[in-house]
Amino acid sequence: MNNSRRMLLKAIAAGVAAPMASSVRAQGTVRRLIAGFTPGSVSDTVARVLSERLKLTSGDTYLVENRLGAGGLIAAQSVIRAEPDGKSILVHSSAFTVAPLLRPKMIDTANLTPLIALASAPTVLVTYPGRRFKSFQGLIEYARANPGKLFAASAGIGTSSHMNLERLKYAARIDITHVPMKGSPDALNEVIAGRADVYFAALAQALPYIKDGRLIPLAIGSPNRTPLLPDLPTTVEAGYPGSEYLAWFGALISTATPAPLMSRLYTDFKTVLDEPDTKRRLVDLGCDPMPMSQAEFSELIRKEFVSNAKLIKEANIKI
Repeated sequence: MNNSRRMLLKAIAAGVAAPMASSVRAQGTVRRLIAGFTPGSVSDTVARVLSERLKLTSGDTYLVENRLGAGGLIAAQSVIRAEPDGKSILVHSSAFTVAPLLRPKMIDTANLTPLIALASAPTVLVTYPGRRFKSFQGLIEYARANPGKLFAASAGIGTSSHMNLERLKYAARIDITHVPMKGSPDALNEVIAGRADVYFAALAQALPYIKDGRLIPLAIGSPNRTPLLPDLPTTVEAGYPGSEYLAWFGALISTATPAPLMSRLYTDFKTVLDEPDTKRRLVDLGCDPMPMSQAEFSELIRKEFVSNAKLIKEANIKI
């Protein structure tokens, strides 16, 4: 083969290889958002919205992976055990400040660092039309007259729907039997079918069924009213201080992750969360923006661990 032909072949090879190398670089790093709850839950859907936006803006590929069990602690374990290279990021909910208290041997929370708060979601206490009570106060009166005879579904032990229920039970001094399900879609179906009496649902999850009459809203379980149901009071406004519960979603990462990488990931997430399109999509899910610094998010989690530990002890909540 003469020199000119060799040079031609090298040029052709270089021309083919260059786009391939550029394509590989363009894909960036593959990162996984490890979601601890069922597909279709608000936590899972928030993770999927973020993964789509992060792919477009960060240059990295984000995949959502569901690892279910133990109130999200199976997912947390997988992130703790992974290499601290920023390729495994936990997407959890306010259940993160409950599940480790109920299963203290499963994880050491010191191995996870709050990365960024993603959103909060109003909750609404719902029932089905066949019940005798049609109002929140009617529920309280019925529960007091019939201790233990009402059944409340939840998305699982330690989830926001469970803790919202326990806070109400403690504040109102009522006895309602808790029935944990595998996830929020199952819990909602139990109430729609009339097999469970009440459920603290994510507002976005319940709203379509409220509008078509298959569910009756009794009260907002979150600290504040929502413009989506502006006339519906909170459980606190109804006269039960301490019954409210803030359901939030956030990202956490291995504490061993290098600080520069953690800072870069925080910036990537914050950039996406500040985008009008992301905000719109989260609002469409019934979520509220939750702008916080890493320090503020860490302090929120610290305070919730303290308050939830007290509630678990006083209400004698067990697995």
